[in-house]
Amino acid sequence: MAKFVPDIKTQRWIVISPTRQARPDEHKDKTKQVCPFCEGNESMTPPELMRLGDGEKDKPGWKIRVVPNKFPITDIHEVIIHSPDHTKDIEDFDNAQVQMLLSIYRSRYQAHVDDGQVMIFCNHGEHAGASLSHPHSQLVVIPRQINLDALVREPVMNVVEDNDFFVTYCPDFSQWPYEVWIAPKAENTAFGDVNEKALKDLAAILKRALKKLYVKHSTPYNFYIHHAKNWFIRIIPRLVHRAGFELGTGLSVNVVDPAEAAKELKEIEID
Repeated sequence: MAKFVPDIKTQRWIVISPTRQARPDEHKDKTKQVCPFCEGNESMTPPELMRLGDGEKDKPGWKIRVVPNKFPITDIHEVIIHSPDHTKDIEDFDNAQVQMLLSIYRSRYQAHVDDGQVMIFCNHGEHAGASLSHPHSQLVVIPRQINLDALVREPVMNVVEDNDFFVTYCPDFSQWPYEVWIAPKAENTAFGDVNEKALKDLAAILKRALKKLYVKHSTPYNFYIHHAKNWFIRIIPRLVHRAGFELGTGLSVNVVDPAEAAKELKEIEID
C-alpha cells in the first residue's frame, strides 16, 4: 500500500511507493521487448477494467483499454491504453478516437469520484516520465485528506484559439516554455460533468493544441486534467530541465514570454 508522509511545516505531502521500483523501463533496457500494451498481448496486463471496441474481455478487438497498474503509486491506479497502435498518439488520431479516449477518461473519473481526488495524466516520451513508449494515460485516486499542492485555473490571457465550449491559452503564470492550458468556458464545473457535445469540442481542441506543439517542437510532454471544480487541462512541453535554482527556491524560470508563445502557436496552421 502507498504511504503518505506530510511535511509538518508546509503541509506538503510525499508518497512512499516502493512498488514503483519494479516497473519496466524500455528506455534503459535496450534488448527487444514485447510490449504489454500492444494488441495480442492482453495476457501480459492485469485483467481489464473497461474497453471500447469489439472482442471479449482481455482479447484482441479493442480500440481503447483500461487495466489496473501493476506498479501503482496509490491504492487505486489505472492505465488507459490509447489505442492498439504502438506509435500513434492523440495528435495523430482522428477526432473520433480522441473523443472516445476522452469519454473513457470521463467514465473512469465518474467511477472513482466518490473514492477520493481523481487525477488523470499523460506522460508522453522518455523525458516526460513514460517508462513504456506505447501511448497511454494514467488515473490515480488520492485520499481527500491529502492536501494537493496543485494550481487552480489561471485567468484566460494570451489566447491561441477557442470553440463553442473551450479556450486554449498560454497563461501569464506559465511555469514552462510554451505551456498550454485548455479550459471550459463554463464556470464551476468538474471534468466528470462534460456532456457529449462539449466532449466533441474538447477532442478537437485538445488534438489541435498537441498538434501545434508537435509542429513547433516535437518534444516529450505531460498533460493532466485538474481534479476539482473549475477544471482545466494543462499541457507542459518538456523543453527544459529544472536545475538548482528552481529546486532550491521553488521558483520557476520560464525562458519564453507566454504572450510570444501564444502568438507563435496561433500562427501555426494545421488541418
